[in-house]
Amino acid sequence: MKEQIQARLPADHPWRDHILVYDTLPSTNDLAKTLARRGAPQGTVILARNQTQGRGRMGRSFHSPRDCGIYMSLILRPNCPAKELMHLTSAVGLALCRAVEAATGLRPGIKWINDLVYQKRKLGGILTELGFGPEGLVSYAVIGIGINCLQRAEDFPPELGEIAASLAMFCPEAPDMNALAAQLLLCLEDMSRRLSDKASILEACRQRCVTLGQPVVIQRNNQRLEALAVDLDEEGGLILRFADGREETVTAGEVSVRGMYGYL
Repeated sequence: MKEQIQARLPADHPWRDHILVYDTLPSTNDLAKTLARRGAPQGTVILARNQTQGRGRMGRSFHSPRDCGIYMSLILRPNCPAKELMHLTSAVGLALCRAVEAATGLRPGIKWINDLVYQKRKLGGILTELGFGPEGLVSYAVIGIGINCLQRAEDFPPELGEIAASLAMFCPEAPDMNALAAQLLLCLEDMSRRLSDKASILEACRQRCVTLGQPVVIQRNNQRLEALAVDLDEEGGLILRFADGREETVTAGEVSVRGMYGYL
């Protein structure tokens, strides 16, 4: 797998020699955090053929069957205050959309803030985790990515049957996972160099964000609040408008946005 991915990358790609491939891991993110704390460089990429404890936001599990998807984590070294990375998950979502489109011709969207979707089905997700240095700066950002590639509808567990889908369910031919992994590295490396250009990133995210213009249910603690998703703010937060006309911006750490597809 490593050699097949490297063969699809330019010889001067800065991450091509930092690719680590494992047969089975509990979680690529957990290993990435361990390696990051040990000093692994920016661009270290961990891939697994399957995960036994794959996870998403808010402790949810991510179904990771063997050789059916991309299960990847990436280490970045931003060395900046966390407030400068509020848009990071949005930027990663945009990079994933571009990589999938380049590899398959499909044009997926983003369900705010971390789901890759196509035709109202979830193709994958993102889990971003930060580690901090002694001065409070972000020492590392671990970006976990899971993309369903080859599953058939019957391969998903019953609770995901109406929610999840794979690229193969929409593509005329089974996607080449090595080609997709290479496109992910190309798009993510480009993203890492342009991360400071928040305005351009978020404008492109608005064009991909299928949540905008849709009614949503906000779950905050034990409350369920209905609102309309109207825009992204300058940091990637979701601007909501309630029935009384009041507007509020929420961030990924505050709430779970549900509804719209009847999932999550």
